[in-house]
Amino acid sequence: MQDQVYTKPYISDEHAYSVAPMMDLTDRYCRQFHRCLSSEVLLYSEMLTTGAVINGDRDYLLGFDPSEGDVVLQLGGSDPAAMAQSAVIGEQFGYAQINMNVGCPSDRVQSGRFGACLMAEPGVVADCVAAMLDAVQIPVTVKCRIGIDRDDAYEPFLDFVEQIKAVGCDTFIVHARKAWLEGLSPKENRDVPPLRYDYVQRIKQAHPATRFILNGGLQTHEQTLPLLLGSDEHPELDGAMLGRAVYKNPWLLSDVDELYFGKSPVLRSRFDVIEEMLPYIDDKLSAGISLGRISRHMLGLFLGQPGGRLWRRHLSENAWRKNAGVEVLLEARDKVLVAAARVAA
Repeated sequence: MQDQVYTKPYISDEHAYSVAPMMDLTDRYCRQFHRCLSSEVLLYSEMLTTGAVINGDRDYLLGFDPSEGDVVLQLGGSDPAAMAQSAVIGEQFGYAQINMNVGCPSDRVQSGRFGACLMAEPGVVADCVAAMLDAVQIPVTVKCRIGIDRDDAYEPFLDFVEQIKAVGCDTFIVHARKAWLEGLSPKENRDVPPLRYDYVQRIKQAHPATRFILNGGLQTHEQTLPLLLGSDEHPELDGAMLGRAVYKNPWLLSDVDELYFGKSPVLRSRFDVIEEMLPYIDDKLSAGISLGRISRHMLGLFLGQPGGRLWRRHLSENAWRKNAGVEVLLEARDKVLVAAARVAA
């Protein structure tokens, strides 16, 4: 990549770089770890259904630590009244924004009539968004696909966005692939349908005042920044959302504040991040949370570094032991230090 991309950071609002909502992954412990790596990245909850929010254990499902910073609550549902009620509950819990899931293709989600199947019902999505906007003071956004099944046309995607935009939604996070509702697993739906970044670029050109956040297939800053910065042929986009790439290699977040938000660089190491996490981990261990529930999100911290495999192995084998404490993290850290010293010798 050309050096100018790094010397001219992409500066935008809170949507410039975000970590995607991921089921069973982006829980409160994951978000705390990610916040240690970036003060500016926008973080999302796991998707919660309206039924869970309204009828479930709210403290367990919705509670989060203020040190996580701004967090977006992602909701799944299709009943406007239930979506509005859930949004109000999320606002009361302190979430910064509400996001409606119109992108998940799983069978379970389809049977509940939410997720990507709602791409075929833009009127329902518009009603839900309008109800939430009327009910809360915080922003309401939509995460969607570019289409579903075998329809490759751009026009249905444009129509979908325009119907939702008409009720007041000004931010769309677009996974730039279709969702195949039959024949592909959720995992295959993240990889098999071809990426069409040009659809997101076209719709941004058609609606320049609306935010469009690019999602899908993004792996590195070298790949992502040129897509956001635009060119003579393509408009600038408003941000990027990465999911499993960040979860696998969380150190990507260490450059986000500088590259995407224009902040002064902070020189620190992966070992510094471990030190920052220790008081939080101690507090959670005192509350009865097992070390493994927290450390599982930290396994990728030394990806590609000397001792990275030793770090992952030690945590995987020891963090779930009964009464495992921060000493397990410190032991894993020491193994990495020894490995790094050997490489440097």
